[in-house]
Amino acid sequence: MAQMGRPRTFDRDAAVTKAMHLFWEYGYDATSLNQLKANIGGGITAPSFYAAFGSKEALFREAAERYLATHGKVVDCLWDAGLAPRDAIETALRRSAKMQCERGHPKGCMAALGTVSACAPETVAVLQPLLESQARARAGIAACVKRGIDSGELRADTDTRELATVFDGFLLGLTPLARRGVRHVVLDAAVTRIMGIWDQSAA
Repeated sequence: MAQMGRPRTFDRDAAVTKAMHLFWEYGYDATSLNQLKANIGGGITAPSFYAAFGSKEALFREAAERYLATHGKVVDCLWDAGLAPRDAIETALRRSAKMQCERGHPKGCMAALGTVSACAPETVAVLQPLLESQARARAGIAACVKRGIDSGELRADTDTRELATVFDGFLLGLTPLARRGVRHVVLDAAVTRIMGIWDQSAA
């Protein structure tokens, strides 16, 4: 009697990583169930897929959680009070630029790529973890600017929102550049340039 359920060669952990790469490359809406079944390995069937993950949406949420717990942590330093505010922002930008150009996974930032293409309300709801990640990064940049003002590193008349928007916009802009094949060495040099804007506001 034939056994039902997941194929013997099915590796769930590896499957989540492969699904993460697919969603990262194509986005949630454009990644089909057939693509997922064809790429996550083990000759998985539709019943096996649903038994393992529940739904495409559930698999995406799991893949997004994996991204945020690994690649997405490059900007966690924005909340590191042990770093000077300027150093925290610069470190986040340099780490993000490096990650987005690395081999072994799609180029760019999965959070940025996934959220800019969202249009349908139901898709926005699925992408909520990535949206929250972006909001946290924006808040982290703003917190660094505020710390810089409070500590006297930046002039007291510095506009927090304006300066934070400069660095948030640069961070988001790394993604299309990395996707177009701009090399890491160029992006890293651009980080040096953008940090000059912080220095212009220094006390």
